[in-house]
Amino acid sequence: MAGARIREVLFLLDEAFAGIGIAESNESQALVTNLVTVGEREWRALPAGAARSIESIVLHVGTCKVMYDDYAFGSGKLRWGTPDVQPWQEGAAPLSDALRWLHDAHQRLVDHVTALSDEDLDAPRLTNWGERRATRWILAALVGHDFYHAGEINHLRSLLRTDDRWRWQRNEAATSST
Repeated sequence: MAGARIREVLFLLDEAFAGIGIAESNESQALVTNLVTVGEREWRALPAGAARSIESIVLHVGTCKVMYDDYAFGSGKLRWGTPDVQPWQEGAAPLSDALRWLHDAHQRLVDHVTALSDEDLDAPRLTNWGERRATRWILAALVGHDFYHAGEINHLRSLLRTDDRWRWQRNEAATSST
């Protein structure tokens, strides 16, 4: 059974990815929570001035999960730009397949973390840029990465739907018109 520190890391990984801990409140800022409402129309669409689509962000997050996992817990031999790391080029990833691939990449990482002991969090591991970092640093970077890109996806989706306001602004607009 995983120790207390590993259980906490697993909670944070899942919270950033899928919003497991606060799903009941529907207030999660997690990656998957922001992706479940993305439709085919928004998948590759770009609001004015944007250069990255939701599809490109998902591919980036997934490739990072694959690379970080391979270097920290695997052979450390994968290379950017290969089908083993990113199965589709930008503009060619089917929405449902890409989300399944993203879930699989996350699950591989979670499986590796589940096998760790609390003491393993201090162990240096290889990063995909060749440096060694403490395991907890690598995992913290992945938690932050999911939350960061969840916010980007949320904002892109809001811009595409022309509803880029704070929740309180929506409520205020509804009450001021009555």
